[in-house]
Amino acid sequence: MSTPIALGLDFGTESVRALFVDLKGNEVASAVAAYPHGQIIDTLPGTGEKIPANYAFQHPGDWIECSAQAVRDGLKAGGLKEDQIIGIGVDFTSCTMLPALKDGTPLCLVEQYAANMFSWPKLWKHHGAQKQTDRINELAHARNESFLPRYGGIIGLEWFFPKVYETLEKAPEIYRATEVWLEAGDWYVWQLVGGDATSLPRSTCQAGYKGMWHSQDGYPSKEFLKELHPELENIVAEKMPGQLLAPGKSAGGLTTEMAEKFGLKAGTPVSAAIIDAHAGVPGAGAAGAGVMVLVMGTSSCHMLNADSEQTVPGVAGIVEGGILPGYFGYETGQAAVGDAFDWLRRTLNQPNFDELTKGAAALPPGSEGVLCVDWMNGCRTPLMDGSVKGAFLGLTLSHGPAHMYRALMEGSAFGVRWIADILIENNVPVDSFVATGGLPHHNPLLVQIYADVLGKPILIHPSKQGPALGAAILGVLAADTDQQYFQSTTEAINTMAGVDANVPGREGRLVEPNAENHARYNEIYRRYRDAADWISGKK
Repeated sequence: MSTPIALGLDFGTESVRALFVDLKGNEVASAVAAYPHGQIIDTLPGTGEKIPANYAFQHPGDWIECSAQAVRDGLKAGGLKEDQIIGIGVDFTSCTMLPALKDGTPLCLVEQYAANMFSWPKLWKHHGAQKQTDRINELAHARNESFLPRYGGIIGLEWFFPKVYETLEKAPEIYRATEVWLEAGDWYVWQLVGGDATSLPRSTCQAGYKGMWHSQDGYPSKEFLKELHPELENIVAEKMPGQLLAPGKSAGGLTTEMAEKFGLKAGTPVSAAIIDAHAGVPGAGAAGAGVMVLVMGTSSCHMLNADSEQTVPGVAGIVEGGILPGYFGYETGQAAVGDAFDWLRRTLNQPNFDELTKGAAALPPGSEGVLCVDWMNGCRTPLMDGSVKGAFLGLTLSHGPAHMYRALMEGSAFGVRWIADILIENNVPVDSFVATGGLPHHNPLLVQIYADVLGKPILIHPSKQGPALGAAILGVLAADTDQQYFQSTTEAINTMAGVDANVPGREGRLVEPNAENHARYNEIYRRYRDAADWISGKK
C-alpha cells in the first residue's frame, strides 16, 4: 500500500508553496510558484492606472494557476502518485478579500468592471480604508458594541468590513454589482470543491479574527451596519452566503476539473481555510496552552492558545476554537518585519543582507545609541493603528547601515516583548516561545536578539515551512473523519509537527538568552516604550 501523504498549500504575499508530508511529519516534497502579478501596488493591470501608495491588490488567477503548478511540480519532485494524497489543507493571507458574482467569478475578471481598481482583490496590507475604520470604531464605541472587547477595543484597518465599507463609499457601483463578498482563502477553497454560493465554505478562523464574527453572536448586527451605512444593513444576508466551517473540517472534495488541473484525484477532501499565521501554530507543534508561536515573515503574527478568555487591550482577536478546538485563540502581531528589513536594505542601497548582518552582529546591544520604533507599516498590537509611523532616533554622523539594521531588529524584538507583557499583565499566561516561518531560519541574529530582549529561550521549530505543515495537518484532519489515522487533533499535531531530539531533522534549535545582554536591553526597552508613547501621541 502506498504511503499516505498530506498536502498543505501555503499562500503568501508573493508566492504559493505546496508541501507534501507523510503522517509522521516527514517532508517528502515541496515546490514554490511565484505570482506573475506579484503585489499589484504600482499600476492596475490592463489600464496602467496609477495605484495610490497605501493600496495593494492581487490577481485571483495567480492563486489558481500558481498553486496548480506548485502541486504538479511537487508531485513530480517527490515521485508521488495522485492516490497517495489523502487530504488538502489551505492557509491564506488575511484579510485578503474580493468581490465576486454568485458563480464565483471575481469582479475584476468581468470585462465591464476590470478597469475599476475596487473590483480587484484587496491584499491583506491594503491600507486604503482608514476613514472607514475610524468610523467603525467611533460608532462601535458609541453603541458599546459587544464585539469590541474580543478585539482589544479596536477594529483593525486591514479587516473585512472596513475594506467592504471602503468600496461602498469610493466605488458604490462595484459594491452594488458584488453578489458575494468573501475572503480570498474561502474563495480559493470554493473553487477547489465547487458548489453554489449558498454552500460555499467560510472559515470560522478568517471570519472570527478578521470579520468580527462570533460563534454565538454571528456578525455585527443589522442595526449597527445600518447606522454605519444604510446599504450595509442586509450585507450579511444578501452578499455573504455560505456555511461556516472550522479549519480541519472538510469543505468538500476536489472537483474533477480542479483534479485534472492539479494532477490530483477527484474527491480528495479539502479542509476549510485557515489564516496563514494561524496555521503556524499546529505547524510548530503547539498543541496546548501558553505557547506563543512567533510566525515570522513579511509581517509577523504571534499566536497563543489559552484556557480562558480575558480582555486584553490591542489584541487583534480572541476566538473560541479559532486556532485549535478547546482553547481560546489569541492573535497579536506586527505589521512589518521582513518587509521592514528589506525596505531598509533597499533604502541603504545594500545588494544583500550579508554585510549588514555581519556589521550588526559586531555591535553591542543598543546599536551604539541608535533606537528604532518599528512601525514602518503601522502598529498592530497593542495599538491596532495603521496610521502611526516608524522612526529612528539617536543617529549621528558616526553611525552607518549596520547600526540602523541592528536597531530595526531590536525595535522588532521590543515590539514582541511589549505584546508578551500586555498579555501577562491581563492574566493570559505566556510560558514559552516557538519561532517558525522563513525569518528564524534565515536570520539567526534576529532570533538571538529576540531571546536576549525577552530574557527567555526561543525554540526554532525544525520545519522551515511551519504554516504549510500546519495546513497539511488540517488536510489530514479533514480526511480523517473516522479516525483512521489519529485519535485526536492533539495526537495529529504532536505526531506530525512535534519536536523530537531523537529524530534527525526534527530536533529543533533552542536559542538561549544572554543574561548580560538581557540586563542591558531592559533599560533600552524602557526607552523604546517612551519613544513609542511619544510617536503615538500618548506623551
